[in-house]
Amino acid sequence: MRSRTLLAALAATALLSSGPLLAAPTPASAAPAAVGWDTDRAAAAYALNPAAVTASGSENAGTGPGLAFDGDAGTRWSSDSTDGAWIRIDLGTVLRVDRVTLDWEAAYGKRYVLEVSKNGTDWTPFYTETAGTGGSVTAYTHPQEVTGRYVRLRGLERATPYGYSLWSFKVYGGEPAPASTTRTNLALNHPAYANYYQDAGHSPAFLTDGGWPASLKGDASRWSSDWNADRWVSVDLGAPSVIDTVDLYWESAYAVDYLLQVSDDNRTWRTVYEPSPADIAARRADVKAPSDAAGLHDSVRLPSPATGRYVRMLGKERRSFYNPAPATAQFGYSLYEFQVWGTGGSASAAYPALPADPSGGYRTTFFDDFTGAALDRSKWRVVRTGTEMGPVNGESQAYVDSPDTIGTRDGSLVLKAKYCKGCTRAGGGTYDFTSGRVDTHTHLDFTYGKVSARMKLPVGDGFWPAFWLLGSDVDDPAVSWPASGETDIMENIGYPDWTSSALHGPGYSADGNIGARQTYPGGGTADQWHTYAVEWTPTALRFFVDDRLVQETTRNKLESTRGQWVFDHHQYLILNLALGGAYPAGWNKVTAPYWGLPQSSVDKIASGGVQAEIDWVRVEQKG
Repeated sequence: MRSRTLLAALAATALLSSGPLLAAPTPASAAPAAVGWDTDRAAAAYALNPAAVTASGSENAGTGPGLAFDGDAGTRWSSDSTDGAWIRIDLGTVLRVDRVTLDWEAAYGKRYVLEVSKNGTDWTPFYTETAGTGGSVTAYTHPQEVTGRYVRLRGLERATPYGYSLWSFKVYGGEPAPASTTRTNLALNHPAYANYYQDAGHSPAFLTDGGWPASLKGDASRWSSDWNADRWVSVDLGAPSVIDTVDLYWESAYAVDYLLQVSDDNRTWRTVYEPSPADIAARRADVKAPSDAAGLHDSVRLPSPATGRYVRMLGKERRSFYNPAPATAQFGYSLYEFQVWGTGGSASAAYPALPADPSGGYRTTFFDDFTGAALDRSKWRVVRTGTEMGPVNGESQAYVDSPDTIGTRDGSLVLKAKYCKGCTRAGGGTYDFTSGRVDTHTHLDFTYGKVSARMKLPVGDGFWPAFWLLGSDVDDPAVSWPASGETDIMENIGYPDWTSSALHGPGYSADGNIGARQTYPGGGTADQWHTYAVEWTPTALRFFVDDRLVQETTRNKLESTRGQWVFDHHQYLILNLALGGAYPAGWNKVTAPYWGLPQSSVDKIASGGVQAEIDWVRVEQKG
């Protein structure tokens, strides 16, 4: 959080720019620049009116509810010892809430819900915790509509025998700009959107929160895209408006070239501005190390006023950095604030409702039990290293289309590993191992459903069989991984007693994925037959082993705490047997003779019999 000193400085200097302006802002733009920016509105409301805080009860007179809002990290509210205890704050005015931070004492909530209300009677939940672990929790609201005067924490289940205990309960947000007949920033605290963003703490919601650091440096509230040039952000003004100026407060990762566009329907866009060739050349030439680089303030006076309800910045080229010599590097776009100056607008602008789960029962839409004499290529694509894919994850194998690595036997699909020193050339490399990988891309790409397979896995350090889904747009350079999304239904890295499941997307990929390990009950092992499954809906992904729930990740919690939900478009099935690589090496610490693959496992492969067997695969969908 920024200090009060910095906030005061921002109020005086927020319009100072550390870079050249494209047009000078008019004096009217100075008025609301830093009002309420990044201020704990709950603490401010309590300071004005201590009666704004109420609770279901308190442990004693020394742990009253106001102590969660007094700004003192050494005081706390502690409820009475009931699961349903609650605490709420009257913010005094209707705000668009962009985040709530809870700092728990040792007596934290295992299950609880955060709710908002406009009248103090009718409550709408916006964050639900089902497996709380205490500590400091920040629940970001984007892309939900969370607008209200009252915010409440309602307990569902305590993690300890004591009451709920909070050091602090902080609420951030601001008043949405109303309709105006005089020139004003119509975007202030209005809904903002992006095609992709880096993580929950850098969502487009920060673009309209009213403030930015005077230095245009540092990780203050900002939108940050992933590393791709084809990224955009837009603002909903709430009603048709007449727009004369757009102010963009960039962090150092600014756009070299971009378009400003307007729309009446959020679908069809009209370009109203693009930097001149001279401006683009100057921005392109400004190559500095990230530690030395600062942002820019683009104040764009439109050639003539434009009309529209939505305004968008569409990136075309990212800034380059000297990082390190001799190559340049590029990050995503990073923008602190997006202001739209003009008349019109409406405070009623709102984020649309999120998708709900479909009704009806499941029906089988895909099934293969591998009873044929060979793999059914009308259902499956064989993936080859150097053709359909390149080397990944530091794995040691080449995937090949060969009966030595892919075949059917006794009603099962068999993916086998083979060893032959220096025998295989693929994709410009030489490999000592080959293995099998198949997928349904171009045969079966689908959205939502129950996906399951019955499998028997090899056991040995570095053997890495997997059953997973990958976003069908992964090969689109404007999307790529992890923005495509990845759903790992089952991964095993050779340990006999456990497997893992995981989700990968912007803000939660690679080692930072959202995942869980499951250990087989009753002495079960990976080299026995087990069924692995995921239920994928618009609101959650639930993973199962032998019908036992082992991971549940809701859209609400994912977007509130980690990043963007990218599981609302087609994915396709993948079955593969990898050998060594990053994931196994991270556990077994083996570096030789192959990364993640010790000599004992090489000997097993060389002697034959290292294989993953799949009895059947099924997809069930509603509708």
